[in-house]
Amino acid sequence: MKRIGVVTSGGDAPGMNTAIRAIVRLAHTRRMEVLGFERGWEGLMTNTFRPLGPRSVSGIINQGGTMLLTSRCPEFKRKESVLKAAETLERNDVNGLVVMGGNGSFKGALELSRQCKAAIIGVPATIDNDVYGTDETIGFDTAVNTGVSEIDKIRDTATSHERIFIVEVMGRTRGFLALTVGLTVGSEIILVPEVRFETNDVIESIRDSRRRGKKSAIIVAAEGVGETRALAKEIEEHTKSEVRLSVLGYSQRGGAPTARSRYLACLFADKAVELILKGERNKIIGLQGNNIATMDLEESAKSTKPLDLKLLQLAKELAV
Repeated sequence: MKRIGVVTSGGDAPGMNTAIRAIVRLAHTRRMEVLGFERGWEGLMTNTFRPLGPRSVSGIINQGGTMLLTSRCPEFKRKESVLKAAETLERNDVNGLVVMGGNGSFKGALELSRQCKAAIIGVPATIDNDVYGTDETIGFDTAVNTGVSEIDKIRDTATSHERIFIVEVMGRTRGFLALTVGLTVGSEIILVPEVRFETNDVIESIRDSRRRGKKSAIIVAAEGVGETRALAKEIEEHTKSEVRLSVLGYSQRGGAPTARSRYLACLFADKAVELILKGERNKIIGLQGNNIATMDLEESAKSTKPLDLKLLQLAKELAV
């Protein structure tokens, strides 16, 4: 009988629990045992796990976060830590390991794949949507909908008080969330880490918006663009408008996964179990077009997913 492991690494994402449930139940129907390693890479380094069966994953399909817990683990960048994880897999006769996380998690998975015999399969789950090889990650749709819901409420106040709001969303290095949220809420300006901006250009854009008769504005900014509080102060000083900053923070990572996030979680889990059964090694699963596809783990971990900058222009044209 094959035995597989599951680990959730890095930041949590809505839909991780849905994917864990699907992996466990699909593995069970295919006569495979499942071990859930706790707290990300830490669980592999310390041999901390729990056996998972169909009943142990009951009632989690609609829960955010991860039942296996997760953590940031800088130690895993050291070779001795990776070797400990490889030893854990061998000691427990784990034939395949499903790693659920984002780009950083897959870089760690790549290093582990070089030190262990187990097949490593990556399941993209991150609200950043920054994994190369998939159009969308588990949890991204949920985070977008959370941002849209909050900003729709903020716009009511912005319109009523004729104010400018800067809404900061998550995204330290990538702007997929800010771009998608900004486009879908009809924001006047979108700021992403991939595109450097000048404060004077933002101020002039606000002035131009005022000349066209707009009395309020929404600026969606990824947290990685810089100090948004200072930006709010400068806009207020130069436009004589009231400017408010709203930081959405960790609410974007939590909450019940949307139908879309659950749907992807089930499809990705099915493919992960299939690959392990077929003896495939070191792959990541992704959505490419309308198809569930695979890519070499190394190619995904070493590549950067491009942001579609044409969408920034589209958002600008729609904000006239």
